[in-house]
Amino acid sequence: MNIEIRNLEPKAIWNNFADLNAVPRASKKEERVIQFMVDFGKKLGLDTKVDKVGNVIIKKPASNGMENKKTVVMQSHLDMVHQKNNDTNFDFDTEGIAMIVEGDWVKAKGTTLGADNGLGVATIMSILESDTIKHPAIEALFTIDEETGMTGAMGLEGGWLAGEILLNLDTEDDDEIGVGCAGGIDITASKSYIPIKTTTDVIAYKITVKGLNGGHSGMDIHKGFGNANIMMNRILFALKEISAIAKIDGGGLRNAIPRESNANIVTQQTELLEEEFYGIAKQIIDEYSTIEPNLEILLEECLAPTQVLSKKDQEILLKTIYTTHNGVFRMSPDINDLVETSNNIAHVLVSDGDMKILCLTRSSVESGKNNLVNNISSGFDLGGFRVQTSGSYPGWKPNPNSDILKVLDKTYQNLFKEKANVMACHAGLECGILGTNYPTMDMISFGPTIKGAHSPDERASISSTQKFWKYVLAILEDIPERV
Repeated sequence: MNIEIRNLEPKAIWNNFADLNAVPRASKKEERVIQFMVDFGKKLGLDTKVDKVGNVIIKKPASNGMENKKTVVMQSHLDMVHQKNNDTNFDFDTEGIAMIVEGDWVKAKGTTLGADNGLGVATIMSILESDTIKHPAIEALFTIDEETGMTGAMGLEGGWLAGEILLNLDTEDDDEIGVGCAGGIDITASKSYIPIKTTTDVIAYKITVKGLNGGHSGMDIHKGFGNANIMMNRILFALKEISAIAKIDGGGLRNAIPRESNANIVTQQTELLEEEFYGIAKQIIDEYSTIEPNLEILLEECLAPTQVLSKKDQEILLKTIYTTHNGVFRMSPDINDLVETSNNIAHVLVSDGDMKILCLTRSSVESGKNNLVNNISSGFDLGGFRVQTSGSYPGWKPNPNSDILKVLDKTYQNLFKEKANVMACHAGLECGILGTNYPTMDMISFGPTIKGAHSPDERASISSTQKFWKYVLAILEDIPERV
């Protein structure tokens, strides 16, 4: 299986990617991949260190004739989003990613691939181990926990790096040069409730929403994909007068648009409930038929639970979720087609006396981020929820006069005979955070084409990776000399 991957060109990248993907590397569980990178650097005889939060820094001297060039920091994150389809039997804690080739794409079998940001990591590894590639002095920075809080970038103190230029290899379209990104903040709303006992004359049902595209809650938030939590709330709201909720478990990671949701309910009016359910399910499926062709909304009988929400708690929950903004909140007035501010209702958990709603709010404008946080928090407050915010990180403000931007722009045109798209993105990149302790570092972001990041549909283009590799090598040769 991975033999086919290892034979792809450029072999250096795909072999390093295969080695990396054999190591479990969930966010906040990076111990094994940190050790993997330390062993890699030390085996090459390079200066290899780990800072206090777990970031790995490997330094390599300039190749012959490149000593007068500016030192370059090449940066990617070690962690990956762990998501799998419901029918996929896979243990992320013990198994390496099972990869396959389909045409021009490398994919995984029912799970996320880890190309975000594993291809960036593999590219840097390939530079570090090469004896023939021309490059200036390299400081390879492998950060941790980018996907669930960016705590690696936040924890990197000043003084570890001397580079004047940072190449972040974490964008997902090979014709784009990233010069800015959104900041973000986590919102967690929680509330306790007193369950009531179910009666003996009820029938229990499990409702399942599945088959949605999902995707990246920043890069894909404007595409109109369905959010399983929003759909489930709509269904439960339609059934609220004739059913009682026992449990909800929808979505998962904050930075992934929810693909699936499950809920358990009870009713004494089975015929009416089924009629109402299939009516609302058909409405939703019809509304999303063009963009969500694989959407399924299922109803099946199940064992009756021992307790459910009271009518009052159920109504407060459903109305609160209904009033919580999800999706694009504002488009940028300054950059065409750029989402400025958004929110993702990422995870809804209701069970055993506890309700919890987890959101990720993003904005490239700090005041816009704070405005939407106040908007969402106010609704939760009125619903009697306790609201906590955490993990706030800044955006990265574009610098149109960046010297490294001029290098990448010119190099791209020389290589590919067309202009690259210079843009900011609505995802959270680590550049803005790293810039707080390294304010004079000139930063840029680019990468190979990756589709469906943060979902089991994630796939990486083989031809794009070849194009990206050619671009990286040319950029390293074109790094300007020190002044």
